[in-house]
Amino acid sequence: MATRAYVLIETAMGKTKDVVGAIQSLEGLKSVNVVTGPYDIIVVMEGKNADAIGQLVTGKIHHIPGVSRTLICLAF
Repeated sequence: MATRAYVLIETAMGKTKDVVGAIQSLEGLKSVNVVTGPYDIIVVMEGKNADAIGQLVTGKIHHIPGVSRTLICLAF
């Protein structure tokens, strides 16, 4: 059974559109939504386990220019 996670992403001012474009090219994502509030983007993703989710976020999403901060919420 796959692990589902909600990844909340804060971007640098004016970079949300660029970050969304870069994120949409990644595999394992179910949805990418621009939202209002303290975070700018919410990504719903699935991986084989929590480690796979963490590796995708730290290995790929954190390296996208304009990403300031992330928060991973695992669904049970």
